[in-house]
Amino acid sequence: MKIQGKTALITGASRGIGRAIALEFAKQGIQRLLLVARSHQRLAEVAAEIEEFGTEVILFSLDLTQPVEVNIAIARAWRDYGPVHILVNCAGVAHQSSFLQSRLPHVQEEIATNLIGMYTITRLVARRMVVQQEGTIVNVSSLMGRLAAPTMATYSATKFAILGFTQALRGELADHG
Repeated sequence: MKIQGKTALITGASRGIGRAIALEFAKQGIQRLLLVARSHQRLAEVAAEIEEFGTEVILFSLDLTQPVEVNIAIARAWRDYGPVHILVNCAGVAHQSSFLQSRLPHVQEEIATNLIGMYTITRLVARRMVVQQEGTIVNVSSLMGRLAAPTMATYSATKFAILGFTQALRGELADHG
């Protein structure tokens, strides 16, 4: 994938895989990174590393479980920084606990972030990508999206769902570039 001169939006960019992808995109010469995570402080730390490569970095402290906030942020990003060419969905939450000891608020948080948050931002960005006839969407799952693990029932379920969601989008959006 050619990324020079492109803009990428990465969720979960403050740590882990999202952070690593942001740094690699910067090393490869991407023009602009829109970084999304809940922690502004962690995003700022990642941004400081990325700016050393000459990449423009814009931070969005955003909770993907809040669809109105996500909608506003995407509209503002497109208005202020132009089109997003690459969307990388890395944001995720995991609460490890046996199923019998699991708590509904934790289950709801995993589903809200890992699935609904990914769906919300992907829908908003994909609609704009279809209009521009260009875009790449990368949804990061996990090994637990292929092999379920004890004490990770809901997390595994959300990661399995990401694979199905991605396969369906591939079929639906391919004709739109």
